[in-house]
Amino acid sequence: MKKKLAILLCLVMALLSGCGGGGQATQSGGETPSGEENALAAAAQAEGSLVVYGSCEEDYLAAACAHFEELYGIKTTFQRLSTGEVQAKIEEENGNPSADVWFGGTTDPYNVLAGKGLLEAYEAENAVHLLGDQYKDADGYWYGIYKGILGFMVNQDELERMDIPAPADWQNLLESQYQGLIWLSNYNTAGTAKLVINTMIQKYGHDAGIQYLVDLDKNIEVYTKSGSGPSKNVGTGECVVGIGFLHDGITQIVDNGYQNISLIIPSSGTSFEVGATAIFKGAAHPNAAKLWVEYALSPECVELAAKNGSYQFLVIDNAQQPAQAAEFGLDPENVMDYDFEDAKNNIETYVQEVMTALGGGDSRFETT
Repeated sequence: MKKKLAILLCLVMALLSGCGGGGQATQSGGETPSGEENALAAAAQAEGSLVVYGSCEEDYLAAACAHFEELYGIKTTFQRLSTGEVQAKIEEENGNPSADVWFGGTTDPYNVLAGKGLLEAYEAENAVHLLGDQYKDADGYWYGIYKGILGFMVNQDELERMDIPAPADWQNLLESQYQGLIWLSNYNTAGTAKLVINTMIQKYGHDAGIQYLVDLDKNIEVYTKSGSGPSKNVGTGECVVGIGFLHDGITQIVDNGYQNISLIIPSSGTSFEVGATAIFKGAAHPNAAKLWVEYALSPECVELAAKNGSYQFLVIDNAQQPAQAAEFGLDPENVMDYDFEDAKNNIETYVQEVMTALGGGDSRFETT
């Protein structure tokens, strides 16, 4: 009899602890889901599926989606698109989106969609773990999941071969010795490039900031469609100086073995991205979308980044920071006081002004 009772108790404890595969998952760190989250999970499971557009790196996106499906038994499909591509797609669909949620990528395009009424506000329970109010939209249209520092990645072998010093600051990039050596992403398609626009305008003022980008254009060889494009070509030497997020450079060094890459934080200061997640207005699976946001703000999700080649700083207090970022001397606080409101309100205008100043762009601007 005692043996039967012991077996029954074990079965009850197993059910209470949660089992994945469509059950209730226990959060890492020993936290137990609240009643509200349990009810949300049940409603999401009744919907049965979720579609994710991701603008982080594909390995991380795939791992996060697979783990969400494993935890909750909700069929989860995804497509990796740049932030500019997601923005254009959701604008075209205008309230009838082909995906439910957005995951990763800088917040400037998120803010554009929020301003056009194309994101759904949601009060996330797990947002209490965010490290500060700057990592969420004040009205709940998006929530931050990571933070990345903007800087330079250089191929040290190529610079030494050409007897050219590595650029130390933004103004160095305008020097004629770097002509044809610099890669940046496309202002129309990449959130990274939009952050570059805002950074220059906030550093130098509106007119001087746009003029800086016009002067920089003389040294640009390629404008890649995706923000991580320059980093992926530095190690091979095809790109000698890449402008982008330094965690993408860490990926190339740590995961792909390119020891010839050096990472540079501009000496006069730089800005940072907040990678976010959000629900699209009119999502076909609204409860699964809300559950995704809760999941995205959990250690289970964000700690998958470093396990899948993405080494951004994390912005929730109960997650473990990636050791690789600290090993390369990156300081998440060594950034300028970025005006998110100005970026939110004006980035579409700024992009138009920059592209007009550049004559509309040319064949260097990749779109595919």
